Amino acid sequence: MATPADEPKAIEVRDLSFSYNGHLVLRDVNISIAQREFLAVIGPNGSGKTTLLKLFLGILKPSMGIVRVLGKEPSRVVSEIGYVPQDTSINKDFPISVLDVALMGRLGGAGHGYRYSAADRRTAREALERVHMWEYAERPIGRLSGGQRQRVLIARALTGNPSILIMDEPTASVDKEFQTELFEFLKKLNDSMTIVVVSHDMSVLSSYVKSVACLNQRLFFHDAAEITPEMIEMAYHCPVDLIAHGMPHRVFRDHEDH
Repeated sequence: MATPADEPKAIEVRDLSFSYNGHLVLRDVNISIAQREFLAVIGPNGSGKTTLLKLFLGILKPSMGIVRVLGKEPSRVVSEIGYVPQDTSINKDFPISVLDVALMGRLGGAGHGYRYSAADRRTAREALERVHMWEYAERPIGRLSGGQRQRVLIARALTGNPSILIMDEPTASVDKEFQTELFEFLKKLNDSMTIVVVSHDMSVLSSYVKSVACLNQRLFFHDAAEITPEMIEMAYHCPVDLIAHGMPHRVFRDHEDH
């Protein structure tokens, strides 16, 4: 029987750099994410957070260095990864139902013309029930609120039964009540899967995540959930003020734009 020490890392990145059109986006990134870790990646706009997620997913290839997911090339373990993109990636005018969106998580590497099985539909229903969206199964995705759409995107990711869940700004278009509800849900999911969340919402993060990575072209990993002023300054390259419990009160102080 494999022990935690024997099992492969959920995600391992070594000496990674990535450039786009001659512009250096990520530099010398190294991180090792254990299975069933709950990691938050924070950093300013343009710091490379979404790019890093796409490298985890195998959508992009490193300019230098390596990325391994469960000990393999990301492209070889696509079925093990559930991805929840930013809500802005959804075309709200596209005529597709909530159930259809959830079922898309069952496609995996299936080719054109794939027909959903009864098991696929059962799994999609179970995923929608987990996020309390089954009652909206036939509703067009464009008629939902931001929080409801986010739930559906999570359900789509869960229908693939992933061992790793990657989320890009999951709280960007939802209210505070849903943010807390979402992280409570993710905390329960974390018992059985690795979760990586990119987020600006530091006020909620430190109560739920196990570790934090600060990214601003380079990455700084902190094996603790508490978000300190030093960590934020490291990521944002400017002083910050924090109030109790590691929540940002005023992020930028005496800082000039460059």
